[in-house]
Amino acid sequence: MSRRTGIGYRKNAYLFIYYLIQFCGHSWIFTNMTVRFFSFGKDSMVDTFYAIGLVMQLCQSISLLELLHIYVGIESNHLLPRILQLTERIIVLFMVITSQEEVQEKYVVCVLFIFWNLLDMVRYTYSMLSVIGISYAVLTWFSQTLWMPIYPLCVLAEAFTIYQSLPYFESFGTYSTKLPFDLSFYFPYVLKIYLMMLFVGMYFTYNHLYSERRDILRVFPNKKKM
Repeated sequence: MSRRTGIGYRKNAYLFIYYLIQFCGHSWIFTNMTVRFFSFGKDSMVDTFYAIGLVMQLCQSISLLELLHIYVGIESNHLLPRILQLTERIIVLFMVITSQEEVQEKYVVCVLFIFWNLLDMVRYTYSMLSVIGISYAVLTWFSQTLWMPIYPLCVLAEAFTIYQSLPYFESFGTYSTKLPFDLSFYFPYVLKIYLMMLFVGMYFTYNHLYSERRDILRVFPNKKKM
């Protein structure tokens, strides 16, 4: 086995393990939420964050490794769109939901987590099989199509979560700081600006994902013929 082949094998083994860990984490979250909903009904939606918040935080924190993967070249993707997607989640999960206990009890948090996990379970399944050379037409099509309705709904849920959090940030002053010379850093203003940027980022990311989908689905039939 040549040195280049050995490096490629280790890279694929690492990516397979990474995707497997993420798939297991998101599958556990989705299964937990589903079982709790059928067991407790709407009441389960209120304490979704308390039940699965820690695992969600862990999965989203680990996903930051994907930026390193792209940067060093072991994962083929565009860096900026992935930064935008991860930034959305990190800001909403850690800076908005985690910091405000009142927001954690909102129904929109449960809805948002469902959307995130639907996308990630399919995406990591597709990626995990791809690195070991396994591809299915149905899974390829599904992974490249599911995001089309779900991703805009994710952004709407993220925006609504931020909107619902504004009164609590205004009341409690979380992250807001008084600065010298009669200046102050008022975090709700930052969130309002970010709300507008969120939809600009969605437009850019959606176009990128659509172009990526078109290229993958165009190439896939040729792979099957080879």
